[in-house]
Amino acid sequence: MIEMLARQSPWGPIRVIDAHVHFFSYRFFEVLAGQKPGLTLDAVRDALLKKPEWQFPPHEPAQLADQWARELDRHGVDRAALIASVPGDEASVLAARRAHPDRFLGFSMVNPRAWNEAALVGIRVACLFPAMHGYSMREDLVHPVFEWAAQGGRAVFVHCGVLSVGVRKRLGLPSAFDLRYSNPVDLQGVALCYPQVPIIVPHFGAGYFRETLMLADLCSNVYLDTSSSNGWMRYQEATLDLRQVFQKALDVVGAERLLFGTDSSFFPRGWQYPIFEDQATALYELGVSEADARRIFGENILRILPHSADI
Repeated sequence: MIEMLARQSPWGPIRVIDAHVHFFSYRFFEVLAGQKPGLTLDAVRDALLKKPEWQFPPHEPAQLADQWARELDRHGVDRAALIASVPGDEASVLAARRAHPDRFLGFSMVNPRAWNEAALVGIRVACLFPAMHGYSMREDLVHPVFEWAAQGGRAVFVHCGVLSVGVRKRLGLPSAFDLRYSNPVDLQGVALCYPQVPIIVPHFGAGYFRETLMLADLCSNVYLDTSSSNGWMRYQEATLDLRQVFQKALDVVGAERLLFGTDSSFFPRGWQYPIFEDQATALYELGVSEADARRIFGENILRILPHSADI
């Protein structure tokens, strides 16, 4: 068991657990290469390495996990949720967890049209991307995912709103995501059906902020993930800044249902510390207490996902 790390903040040293980090493994890029005829893994590597801001990951996921562990150490971050960012890459995140069981929580993108519960042993959160995979959260096909979560003290992450995957653009892969399936209001039925399952909506709903707040107000098992630069704010009719977003979210759901995240993903950029700094500053300027800051920046994710040695 490692000693708990703390990062300096406006409230003093606090424990930080990042609830949203993409694990861009070697297998992740293998899967992407297979999504475009004629695209080889070597071509994917060459396309990425043309830009100095990208590194290609090592073949073994445990080596990438070591890199992430060192990065968290460097920034005083205690733990991170690693997301297997294509269906079928669960093994990479599980290897990372085995290498550093006290540092990482296992999340994985799944497609309920090809649901495979057996592959998720050791995964704590199933991540659904309905716009990417073309289904509605109102369809019965999502219920096995929630049954799995309900039976094992797990959670479900549902990406709503605008969806843009930068690495797909870099590789020239199509991103025909269907925004008809992106409205968080569609989650109300399943949220009410499985009240014991925490449902995480990232990026404050990514452009559906009002609808996300409405959903969370009606369903106490809905949590908001604060991750990324929240560029969706430019879509709002009225100008919003980060402080206003946090204030509205705090007014509706309180500090107990906000989960800090960065949306970090690749090296050498690594962990996106400016997102932490911006969010911490906004919350401090709003007068958020140290106790509530500790909830948002780490305690909440551990409360809904208590430690499990199941790897």
